[in-house]
Amino acid sequence: MYAIIADGGRQYKVEEGQELDIDLRDLASGDEITFDQVLAVSADDGVKVGQPIVEGASVTAEVLAEVKGDKIYVQKFRRRKDSKRRTGHRQRYTRIRVSKISG
Repeated sequence: MYAIIADGGRQYKVEEGQELDIDLRDLASGDEITFDQVLAVSADDGVKVGQPIVEGASVTAEVLAEVKGDKIYVQKFRRRKDSKRRTGHRQRYTRIRVSKISG
């Protein structure tokens, strides 16, 4: 069984027990989060596709931790101006584990 959810302008295909990194939320470890924007749900009797969301469907997940993504380096260079700059960025995410898909 899987579901396709929309969160933060992105779509994720999730299954029960899967760990996933989503945009940072102000939640503590161990909290539960519910996603109500479920675009499609696959079950034993087939696939339900919403227009745009499936009515009554939801995905419940447990917050595991706050994690950081890979470091990204940004280099700016202006030729013949003796101007170089290198900066880095690490995006912060909330790691969740999908516990239940209903709908």
